[in-house]
Amino acid sequence: MSKVKLNLIAAACENMGIGVNGSLPWRLKKEMAYFTTMTSQVSDPTKVNAVIMGRRTWDCIPDKYRPLSNRVNIVLTHHVDALKEKVPEGVVVVPGLDAAVEYIESRPDIESSWVIGGSSIYEAAIYHPNCGKIYLTEIQKTYDCDTFFPNFDKQQFHLADEEDIPGGRQLEGDISYYFRVYKKL
Repeated sequence: MSKVKLNLIAAACENMGIGVNGSLPWRLKKEMAYFTTMTSQVSDPTKVNAVIMGRRTWDCIPDKYRPLSNRVNIVLTHHVDALKEKVPEGVVVVPGLDAAVEYIESRPDIESSWVIGGSSIYEAAIYHPNCGKIYLTEIQKTYDCDTFFPNFDKQQFHLADEEDIPGGRQLEGDISYYFRVYKKL
């Protein structure tokens, strides 16, 4: 049995939308800082975290932020060879989630693994045997979106209290949201 636990992290609005036209439909600085902290923070200073994303998610990250700093960036694509030629050195390109898990297992310096999108990668991760937790920021507003967070079985995932997660309603401008953690049973 693999020891790698996959954490999913996303922000979704009331209709479970997570994106529109290749970007986020909202601008939430504190929520973005939370994403960066969660996916970067390690308890062992000799280790680093991995972020796993699909090619379209990779393409949607603005050039100046690519690859995401202080993290091992793993991009999933069916066209591994074509993408390998285009990405900066150090970015890992693999054909799927199982290959990403195998790669992470081969790296003793990776502490946590974060799935950061998009929809089909989230869906694969939810049903993957290594799925551990879903860190879902629930935005209390509806936006027009063309990309959505997949439905997940609330019987298989229960709401968990995590020590380092801010509780209660967060407010940024006129947008309120909650940081939720769903743990796989």
